[in-house]
Amino acid sequence: MGLVLPDEAKVLPPPGIANRNSAWLGLAGWCTAMVHNALNRRPAMKSGVHRQILLVTIGWFLGYHLTKLENYTFANADRDMEEYIRLHPDRFQEKEKKTFSEILEDFHPIR
Repeated sequence: MGLVLPDEAKVLPPPGIANRNSAWLGLAGWCTAMVHNALNRRPAMKSGVHRQILLVTIGWFLGYHLTKLENYTFANADRDMEEYIRLHPDRFQEKEKKTFSEILEDFHPIR
């Protein structure tokens, strides 16, 4: 079929049922049903309620799995970045923190 996440993606916690991708794609599914009704000159809100529910459900399902893919992609990028930082500590040295008095010394008001 297509999109299959690798086994290492199963370690990640599942996304919440209500997430932004699901909401947007569910809304897109509902709008698709409304446009289809309007193009066929039917009452937009009253006609084909079963189709509206079906398209919202399909959009919500696709959004959920898109969020799973997004979480896996970001986790993979984070893991690679942390590994790079671990291998090159000389490039990522921590800066010394200034005290409040040192910050005040650097401040020169305009006179």
